[in-house]
Amino acid sequence: MPIYTPMHTRIVEIQSYLQHNDHSLAVRRILDASLDIADMTLLKEAIAVSQAYRQYKDTTVPTSFFQSANALLHKISNATDMFTDQTTSLVTAREISKTYSSGNFSLRPISIQINTGDVLGIVGENGNGKTTLLRCMAGQLALDSGELHFAQLEKPDYYDIKHHLAFIPQRIPRWYGLLKDNLHFSAAISGVTGEENSVMVDFMLERLDLTPYAHLTWTQISSGYRTRFEIARILLQKPKLLILDEPLANLDINAQQSILTDLRFMAKSVHNPMGILLSSQQLHEVEKIADTVLLIKKGSCLFRTGEGEKTADAFVVELETTANRALLLKALDDKGELQFNGGFYTITSKELPAQDILSKLVNGSIPITYFRDITHSTKRFI
Repeated sequence: MPIYTPMHTRIVEIQSYLQHNDHSLAVRRILDASLDIADMTLLKEAIAVSQAYRQYKDTTVPTSFFQSANALLHKISNATDMFTDQTTSLVTAREISKTYSSGNFSLRPISIQINTGDVLGIVGENGNGKTTLLRCMAGQLALDSGELHFAQLEKPDYYDIKHHLAFIPQRIPRWYGLLKDNLHFSAAISGVTGEENSVMVDFMLERLDLTPYAHLTWTQISSGYRTRFEIARILLQKPKLLILDEPLANLDINAQQSILTDLRFMAKSVHNPMGILLSSQQLHEVEKIADTVLLIKKGSCLFRTGEGEKTADAFVVELETTANRALLLKALDDKGELQFNGGFYTITSKELPAQDILSKLVNGSIPITYFRDITHSTKRFI
């Protein structure tokens, strides 16, 4: 099945973003659409639209911006979809495991399948095996048992695997010189030269909001923008599988969701469809965008989304309120069990779905500052 949204559907979505003042998202998606059309002229126009928006995003956006954006969308809509990429297998991990020589930790057998367009999230607390699993998937650690099969590689060695996928660690390796110069170099060693090199670097600078930092050095940018830089550098090399270890760790709350949304769009890009495997402690944020989420605890896969119907024997919500336990139980008519962790209440009920729990709380005049259905979320296992 196709892994990307037809262009005419994307155009309608972008126009809706513009109409409802989601300007930043609209600009990012215009850039993506222009790249997928594979027309250098349209890509340059998209970069110009993005550069213009940056000048206005903190003020009132003028009519001229919308005119330029809509004119470009019209040109894109008249272009023919040039690609018909189908979902293809990238890597299959069959019962892979790893025990460190010290014997203090073991990653127990886990199986994973990643295809182009897939976003797979690995969540869990620190020290439970997320990084070990990612490094095994990247071919950086020798397996004790099981096997990795890279569908697009024949008899791959470490060199082949390294050039098939990209691994971005939590701690970004230091680089020297100017940010933009490093991006030009990264594109060049991947065979992107001449005008295409210049345009693709400008595209990545705009796409990941790096243009204001293009002429700065490592010491002049924050850890969050170093992460953005590393993603831009890697994407210029067009990997088939992108593995990120805790990419959200250095980002503020707004940037976290923006980066995750962008990664999902990029995975399903026509220009370079790829699989994405990432780890995080930010359960809710990852669950919003990942196709599949695995919860790792003490080296074992405790839960995998998509299997929720098989494992959930009750409805579970978490709640933040100033009401006490007695008032909550009264509002619920004693049809739910409560747990309190010092910040949130967890309500478990075999009778009441989340919507009914919420209705009873509202009818009972319970003040609610946060409410989330976690019945099929990894959160309920932590």
